Amino acid sequence: MAPKNPPAVLPHALHVPGVNKLAGKRIILASNSPSRKEILRTFGLSPEIVPSSFAEDLSPSSFEDIHEYPVATATHKAVEVYERLVRADPENGPDLVIGADTVVLTHAQPVSSDIAYSELPSMRQELLEKPINKADNLRMLLDLNGSVCEVVTGVSLVFPILTAPGYDIRSIEERTLVYFTDSKPSTLEAYVDSGEGLDRAGGFAVQGLGGLLIRKFEGDYHNVVGFPAASFFRFLDLLVEEDDDFLEV
Repeated sequence: MAPKNPPAVLPHALHVPGVNKLAGKRIILASNSPSRKEILRTFGLSPEIVPSSFAEDLSPSSFEDIHEYPVATATHKAVEVYERLVRADPENGPDLVIGADTVVLTHAQPVSSDIAYSELPSMRQELLEKPINKADNLRMLLDLNGSVCEVVTGVSLVFPILTAPGYDIRSIEERTLVYFTDSKPSTLEAYVDSGEGLDRAGGFAVQGLGGLLIRKFEGDYHNVVGFPAASFFRFLDLLVEEDDDFLEV
């Protein structure tokens, strides 16, 4: 007899089709990110936490469109966890594994908040990694000061199906523009000294002290923190609408 899984859907969750489909299912978050866990709990979902062991060694330059990079990484994370759990306990495999990866990219400065992505000046976007030290963190923030960057999260869902290879993968990506206020150098130096940005892509954390450096967002704030909740739950609704047998294997 398969062990009873803890309930993934919390009492305060909205009773919408995608969430209702998760009731009684074994839902896994392939991430150890406290921010992603907290965002999901806020909206009524409490998945099991099983961090992925995927090396995250994909080369960004191998993608024609850099926005495909976090989606591919999220997919590898989710597949690795799904396959590992099925091998460990074939009778109690996951019903859904959620993988996510968030990156920060350089971005052209829009001339208007109403301008569409497709109308922005063409430029090669670069990946902003975690700073290697405080001096590097300060350099990053000076470059971003008074400017804008793009935060992209790829989310991949892996779930069982009856045909080979035994699972399906569906993915989305979410993009948010982050506008930085024109901070004084002393403010940037004080933020760097706090150490908060050293373990963050782009060198800042909007949900912490780094919020003082931000003027506004265009898009989903939760996406910048690490998980695009609104798009994720809409995506679940869409999958239920498209396939009555979604998560019923």
